[in-house]
Amino acid sequence: MGRGDRLLVWGLLMLGAWSWEISVVEAQGYWETVVDNAGIATMHSAVSHDGNVVLLDRTNVGPSQLNLAPGVCRDNPQDRATKHDCTAHSALFSPGSNKIRPLFVYTDTWCSSGQFDGSGKLVQTGGDADGLMKIRHFSPCGGGDCDWVELDGGLQEGRWYASNQILPDGTQIVVGGRGVGTVEYVPANGRGTYDLPLLYKSNDAQMDNLYPFVHLLPNNQLFIFANRDSCLYDWETNKVVRDYPTIPGEPRNYPSAGSSVLLPLSANANFGNAEVLICGGAAYGAYMNPAGQPASQTCGRIAPLGAGAGWAMENMPQRRLMGDMILLPTREVLIINGAGGGAQGWGNAVNPVKMPVLYKPYNAAGARMQTLTASPIPRVYHSTANLLPDGRVMVAGSNTHQFYTLAGYLPTELRIETFSPPYMGANRPTFAEVPGGLKYGGGFTATVKAANPKNIELNLLSAPFVTHSYAQGQRLLQLEASAPAAAGGGAYTVDSKAPPSAAVAPGGYYMLFPVADGNVGYASWVKIG
Repeated sequence: MGRGDRLLVWGLLMLGAWSWEISVVEAQGYWETVVDNAGIATMHSAVSHDGNVVLLDRTNVGPSQLNLAPGVCRDNPQDRATKHDCTAHSALFSPGSNKIRPLFVYTDTWCSSGQFDGSGKLVQTGGDADGLMKIRHFSPCGGGDCDWVELDGGLQEGRWYASNQILPDGTQIVVGGRGVGTVEYVPANGRGTYDLPLLYKSNDAQMDNLYPFVHLLPNNQLFIFANRDSCLYDWETNKVVRDYPTIPGEPRNYPSAGSSVLLPLSANANFGNAEVLICGGAAYGAYMNPAGQPASQTCGRIAPLGAGAGWAMENMPQRRLMGDMILLPTREVLIINGAGGGAQGWGNAVNPVKMPVLYKPYNAAGARMQTLTASPIPRVYHSTANLLPDGRVMVAGSNTHQFYTLAGYLPTELRIETFSPPYMGANRPTFAEVPGGLKYGGGFTATVKAANPKNIELNLLSAPFVTHSYAQGQRLLQLEASAPAAAGGGAYTVDSKAPPSAAVAPGGYYMLFPVADGNVGYASWVKIG
């Protein structure tokens, strides 16, 4: 073989190796920076049913890098940093165009909570300083001139670091907060505040019971977790029904910052297969004595409605705190963002964890975790992650400092990225026809365009309010789905049925994804109720 032939073979081998490397990277997902400067650091985020994403930061942080509309300024004598401020502290991000529109929020939304109501309106509660007892509304308008509305009536108790969960009656329960051991309801509808013993029991010297994990179970009761303990709560009687064993390992809530999801509910189990997953956390004392102590490496999983419910533990590939856990249309969990040590708080994070992990709930223990492609950008304290209707995951925020600090170690992060999980392949399925509204227990037919599918799933996902490593109100429902029937023109019909009750799926807007043989399509928004 001559030198030229050897070079040709070498080139072909290198090309093959390069192609193999690209395919491996794609199999692990890929990242894209879609906005170089959003102008604000995204502490809170939520995807509205018009497809836009509401971004929120705090107000008492000084000027942002995003100006309000000409002639619009916020004059607030109670602001601790800038009493005359012509910059925005909230914005609307449009994933299709990657445009940012400034929004006007008046009171401080620092470490607040929220959730969409049944009409698709974002209800936002609490915060710090002048925002401590506020209720705010944002009604999506398809990218028009909609903006924040701050209500005259407020919360019954100040709520800072609380959690919200929409309920089957359409109201939201607001749980806990800094120095608060009660729950209340928004709107109150004549109800007061109610002591929750778990919040007193779980309080410790560094208050590891903030941003409690709250999940609505299909039996119409709430699983509430704080620090390392949890209970089953009847919101209709305001009574604790049951206490659960303490989870092994480290504290799991703010400032120790694990994360939690209610794993997918399936029509195949009559939506009775409720399991809660909690991953990560920080060593006790890491917040009071920040010295970069290693984060937790464990996940705990519990079936709270089962007899003798207890925690089954497993290890993540890396230690992680401040991670976000996002349900994917494939009925898997993406664990993303975070740090390998320290705790939440100003400058307390060390060793950013840039590699997401895919958690596969239906694999056997020990074979559930897959490490994916690392992001080039560290995302630690005050970062967020949200599933978009096109199947990507939007990742934003990270501000480890009290004010905007754009240089140095772990600076304030104003870029927005998207992560495309491995299911973002070619020939993605699309809906040719799907109802825009569903009635509980009602049957419907969806028409899906796909490439010779053997199986089509119809998976329904809520749009949660994401903050501080917890997606409030997040849930996924695998609906009934018949075998696909050819309808011509590359389309297939699938017969299905809406969720049976508001306990399984509280009324409101959901993303309905077609998943053909594991290939995720583009979601359509449907309203239930």
